[in-house]
Amino acid sequence: MTDKGNPAFARNRLAEATSPYLLQHRDNPVHWQPWEAAVFDEARRRNLPVLLSIGYAACHWCHVMAHESFEDDAVAALMNEHFVCIKLDREERPDLDEIYMSALTMMGEQGGWPLTICLDADGAPFWGGTYFPKTPQYGRPGFMQILTEIARIWRETPDKVSANTKALTTSLRAKAVADAHGDMPADLPARAAQNLGAHIDMEKGGLAGAPKFPQPFLYQFLWQQAQLSDDTALRDAVLVTARKICQGGIYDHLGGGFARYSVDAEWLVPHFEKMLYDNALLLSLLCLLYRDTKEPLFAARIEETIDWLARDMVLTGKDGGGFAASLDADTQGEEGAFYVWDKSEIEELLGDDADAFSAAYDISAQGNFAPEFGGRNIPNLLDHGIAPLPAFATARTSLLSARNKRPQPARDDKVLADWNGMMIAALAEAARLFDRSDWLALAEATYAGARQALTDERGELRHSARNGARLGISLSADYAFMGQAALAIYGATSNGAYLEQACADGAHLHNHFADGERGGYLTNKADAPNLLVNNRAVQDNAQPSANAASLSLFAGLATITGDAAWRNKAEAGFSALAGHALKDYPSMTAFLSARAELDHALSIIIISPSDERSDGAPDGGREDAKKLEAAALAHPIFARHIITITPTHDPLPPNHMAHAKTMLGNKATAYICPGQTCLTPLTEADKLTDALDALMRQRHTEARSANEASEEI
Repeated sequence: MTDKGNPAFARNRLAEATSPYLLQHRDNPVHWQPWEAAVFDEARRRNLPVLLSIGYAACHWCHVMAHESFEDDAVAALMNEHFVCIKLDREERPDLDEIYMSALTMMGEQGGWPLTICLDADGAPFWGGTYFPKTPQYGRPGFMQILTEIARIWRETPDKVSANTKALTTSLRAKAVADAHGDMPADLPARAAQNLGAHIDMEKGGLAGAPKFPQPFLYQFLWQQAQLSDDTALRDAVLVTARKICQGGIYDHLGGGFARYSVDAEWLVPHFEKMLYDNALLLSLLCLLYRDTKEPLFAARIEETIDWLARDMVLTGKDGGGFAASLDADTQGEEGAFYVWDKSEIEELLGDDADAFSAAYDISAQGNFAPEFGGRNIPNLLDHGIAPLPAFATARTSLLSARNKRPQPARDDKVLADWNGMMIAALAEAARLFDRSDWLALAEATYAGARQALTDERGELRHSARNGARLGISLSADYAFMGQAALAIYGATSNGAYLEQACADGAHLHNHFADGERGGYLTNKADAPNLLVNNRAVQDNAQPSANAASLSLFAGLATITGDAAWRNKAEAGFSALAGHALKDYPSMTAFLSARAELDHALSIIIISPSDERSDGAPDGGREDAKKLEAAALAHPIFARHIITITPTHDPLPPNHMAHAKTMLGNKATAYICPGQTCLTPLTEADKLTDALDALMRQRHTEARSANEASEEI
């Protein structure tokens, strides 16, 4: 008789979870278990393999596999009989997802979600794949066939399973502990930018082919390199991509915000899920581009996306103030149903304005994408270049109002530390750039809300929280991105409490996540239990790697505080990981960007008089300070940190090179401080702009000289 095991595990336990993704599966007939040591003990006792299924709430193909297989009694019976089954939310446990996605790649399989992987009772993988239909179709084997065959192999050829687990575990551990120390060639970023830029589709934007992912960190790196070398071709590659993303169907032209990626080469047809991190990174990139180009298109997309963020993503209740993780791709089981339109609907809603709107936004009776969607349209402006942005505002409002009456996509309302940090930093930058006090207030409120939701009774920052419950893990990326958020708000407010928090995050990151043997920073704490491997994440995936984010934080802290200890930490991290960059620079552009931030460190300190003179009369000096600040904020030069202080209330950190500087003639005064020096103080905004222009020209000259020297060698 088959051992049915401990009754505690002979049921679906996901009703006890807090993750919205896991709760979506709580009624499956599969006996899903959470990730915990006792579940692996049960697998060992029953001598069964573990079937690990990883996905996330907004994932379309995760829903498809759930409906086809996990809700099916026959499939569930096979799974329950022959496996101990664990369901995992990749957003709650990106550390585990990274391990097993790496294992899948080592098996020669293409990654993606849902991730389906089989493990032994020690958590070691031996087989894996992604989505499988219940029965054979799409050229893929059926899931039921796969389950039966894996169960047979487990029973009949255990040596084969052991050989696979040993080989994969050895490879995973070798990758995790590989020594990557070295000196990165000075010209590597420039060469990397040229090589990557050559693959940009100059007609459609993005890397050639399909699908197309926005990858904002890649384009931030290319933009930095274009600015350093005054390379118009690289600059154009970034701009054509950003414009296509902003005009394509990947952008929600009615409600604001960007979908995760486009399935086609034109940016027309997205997977419709909206992820917090994508929108955070795109906001940061668009702010960077707007400072240089002043394009109304970028300004409009920034404003509309923040409107969406404030309207649809701010949480209330026990997690009040933080941002939700995502909006689902599906509505009532149909992908994109919330977002697409029949032309007849638009004609009914807009009346006489329908034809003009339809002509501008590519709406037709036959539909503008896959025929199987029968007459449906994704609003886009791809065929119209940069259309007049104020046009059709009333029409868009009317359509949005009608769309909001449709069944809404589900929202994953957990608070993630790293994703909230990215968005709050982007929001603070946008608030400063556009002088929007309401955006800054939103950044401060969400920072406070997220921090409270994610901080445990010991003061430790947890990775995820929902409905008052916190996940029991902390990741290096959480401290890196939340530290960056605190640093960005400090820049916008000059409130020293934010700088103190950023420094505390950086110190905790270094003290608890540093790889003491090889350098760099581990994904999990150095003493984290029950992990097959503890990686040093250096490759960018959907977001910048944890090491890139950590080193960027240290670079920022070094610039703002003037404390050499932060620079030393950054330099040590770059040295420890340079070997990876030499071999794998296409997937390490955020790392290369962080290197550029450290190499071209720049702080602009504006010393402002008080609002009033001692006799109470208006001074006017504060307005002069605002003009200086506006000029600095508007300038395109990258890696700059702009801090406005008053002589008595907002002093600079004592180690900063401008700490003891004073105003000239009691006037608002700006100090431009590249590296460890400060230039001649300035009191006029146009002179500040001229000085920054000269600094950019100096960077061009230095970059050309470095590249020429490299070519000679």
